[in-house]
Amino acid sequence: MQSLKIQGQSTVACIDVPTPKPGPGEVLIQTQVSALCGSELKPYRGDGMETGNTGHESAGIVAQLGPGVTQLKEGQRVGVSAVAGCGDCAYCAQGQYTYCPDLVTFGNTHAEYFLTRANACHLLPDDLSWEVGLLISGDGFGVPYHTSTKLKNEPIESVAIFGMGPIGLGNALLHSFLGREVIVVDVVPKRLEIARALGATHTIQVDEATDVVATIRELTAGRGTDVCIEAAGRPASAKQCFAAVRTAGTVAFNGEQPALELSPSADFIRRDITALGSWYYHFSQFSAMLELYRAGLAIDRLVTHRFALAEADEAFRLMAAGQTGKVMLEFGP
Repeated sequence: MQSLKIQGQSTVACIDVPTPKPGPGEVLIQTQVSALCGSELKPYRGDGMETGNTGHESAGIVAQLGPGVTQLKEGQRVGVSAVAGCGDCAYCAQGQYTYCPDLVTFGNTHAEYFLTRANACHLLPDDLSWEVGLLISGDGFGVPYHTSTKLKNEPIESVAIFGMGPIGLGNALLHSFLGREVIVVDVVPKRLEIARALGATHTIQVDEATDVVATIRELTAGRGTDVCIEAAGRPASAKQCFAAVRTAGTVAFNGEQPALELSPSADFIRRDITALGSWYYHFSQFSAMLELYRAGLAIDRLVTHRFALAEADEAFRLMAAGQTGKVMLEFGP
């Protein structure tokens, strides 16, 4: 079968590998669509992360069951979570796999077939497109949705989002749908253009002449936004979030961060700021995301480009240049 190999130094290749066989509790998935994630740009560029097949967002057809699998049948359509829990702990009983102390993560989805655990699979309704099924089963919409559930219950009127990669764009789409003023920040004009098309109210292009914090405060009558979401994974953006959020507001972290110097007194205590992290999504939140889609949230608008597996080199090149929203690799007929 054909599988993608990310080689670093901005190169990828399609290679022939044996089709894997499912072990106990596993299923073999025939891939219909997989998506590129912004986190894959680090191994693509050779930034010290492991190379190989780094795909982890996918949807497809159950092709083969491993021993002991009874909850799925061959031929069923599934969206696949990149995270699965042990299935036995209190967190797993609530569908909170990301809290499981024995969680496992899956990759290798940029391939014609891949293995995953049976309990990582969401059954997809027949009328749901492969792309939407993927987006609500993985990072693309799962991270923004999970983040939204962790925000304070008080009314949220304004949100600033730093970084318009796929996760940032998902946040922009969701908060716009919820009727909030959405201010987005990025260095790449094309990403800001995509965010505007998804409903962003204001766009701020970062350059040497732009004071991002001052601009956000000007747009909010000096108050700052109710929420700032850091989706760029940059310490400079994180510091700007704390400066741009209103007193008693919330800063949410989506982007993986290196060490960041903050002052408990200046950044939290004296301004009564709440800061929170949000990683992936709960398996149990799939149905709520599906309901949002049914209610009119056009999640598939996040997808801007589609490629065959053999065209993956061009797909990664465009994403690395900041010229895309969510990028799909298509496998099905």
